[in-house]
Amino acid sequence: MRLSATYEQKLSEAKQEGFRKGFQEGIQTERRQVIENILQVRFGTLDAELIAIIEPLLLLTPQEYIPLLLQLSRQELLGRFR
Repeated sequence: MRLSATYEQKLSEAKQEGFRKGFQEGIQTERRQVIENILQVRFGTLDAELIAIIEPLLLLTPQEYIPLLLQLSRQELLGRFR
């Protein structure tokens, strides 16, 4: 059975879109883990206050959030991202 060219093209596009979406989700998950790990190393257990600043930090690029995580105090981070 031969599939139509249009169907094959749509199937290929759907697979590519799924791959792109999965790839982006993987990057976002990795970035979240990096932020969580830095916060844990610096401040110990992640409490509700620290967990609440993860989403706003994810809006920044790694070049922006990594220096902030390494340089700012807990109170400065909470004040800036709450």
